[in-house]
Amino acid sequence: MTYANSFVYGNILIDAGVLPMAVEPYAAAIDTIVITHAHYDHIAHLPEIATMCGDATVCIHHADAPGLVDDARSLAMHFGARSPGMVPDVTLADGDRIGTLLVLHTPGHTPGGISLYDRKARLLFSGDTVFTGGSFGRYDFPGGDRRALAASIERLSGLEVDSLYPGHGEPAQRDGWRHIAAAREALRLYG
Repeated sequence: MTYANSFVYGNILIDAGVLPMAVEPYAAAIDTIVITHAHYDHIAHLPEIATMCGDATVCIHHADAPGLVDDARSLAMHFGARSPGMVPDVTLADGDRIGTLLVLHTPGHTPGGISLYDRKARLLFSGDTVFTGGSFGRYDFPGGDRRALAASIERLSGLEVDSLYPGHGEPAQRDGWRHIAAAREALRLYG
């Protein structure tokens, strides 16, 4: 099993692919779960984690919501598993806010991929849109779109980002904008 990163930000859990025991110490504080996109490695333990967090509100972009019940869209079969079979409590759109986080629709890896940006803290949760080290999410899965991904990364490159928290790999605590710029250039040259 390949796990994706999950992050606790105040009362919000971002993604639910980690084992529930990793979230358990924070469960009492979490009342909202935001899914950056519906690939199985980001949603594998969503039902258990939502229940453990007192039936936390589950949020996902409307274009990726079907992946919570559709094995093909979630790529669950690649993991020898099934989608969680959940309907989200809230479907998100570009410009929505969850606490201090601004929802940015960043399609390309999936049609409904999102990133979450806290302007004041200058931090970005980028899901699988962009990773540290100048890499980016695959666009060759069903629903992926290279042009949409390039536009999403271009959009993120216009943000003031110090801390970058990607869906996979190590976070960057400073100069997050450099990782985004490197991903933009890598996609332009090699993508």
